[in-house]
Amino acid sequence: MNKLEIQTDRLMLRLIEWTDVEVIHRLHSLPETDEFNTLGIPENLQETYEVITPWIEDNSVAEIRNYTFAIQHKKKGEFIGLFGLRLGPKKYNRAEVWYKLHLDYWNKGYATEALKAVLKYGFDVLKLHRIEAGCAVDNIGSAKVMEKVGMQKEGRKRKILPLQSGWSDSFEYAIVEGDVRN
Repeated sequence: MNKLEIQTDRLMLRLIEWTDVEVIHRLHSLPETDEFNTLGIPENLQETYEVITPWIEDNSVAEIRNYTFAIQHKKKGEFIGLFGLRLGPKKYNRAEVWYKLHLDYWNKGYATEALKAVLKYGFDVLKLHRIEAGCAVDNIGSAKVMEKVGMQKEGRKRKILPLQSGWSDSFEYAIVEGDVRN
């Protein structure tokens, strides 16, 4: 297992492990965190286990192309969410990010802090050219997080996200090497 960790002032992002299945299940089971997520609420722990199995397998290869991090609060030692970084084809030197935080940690700057750290890792360590993300158009909190770190809104995809509420449009964001990161 790779031991990659990304540290910030308040957070530690580390690759998820099998021991995280229960906290990930609780996170995925919250209606509030499911509202803008395409995964859906798992029916049971086994379903969560099946969802995270490829994530853990991807984290275990020598050259990771699809990172899934547990976000831990340093001071409290608590799991507070997930963060993904999926590398695209090498030719394009880009990646996509996603994040999901427990609602107890919303509106406290944790998503922004985690995204800044992953952008720094992506550009400074992985030497990426471009990092992209998207969010449902009604997910104002996520859009604000991306804008705070310097990502630019590039467009809107129509009816692409199958949410509990029905098909949703998605705002597409990106930041490229050399852009100002906040």
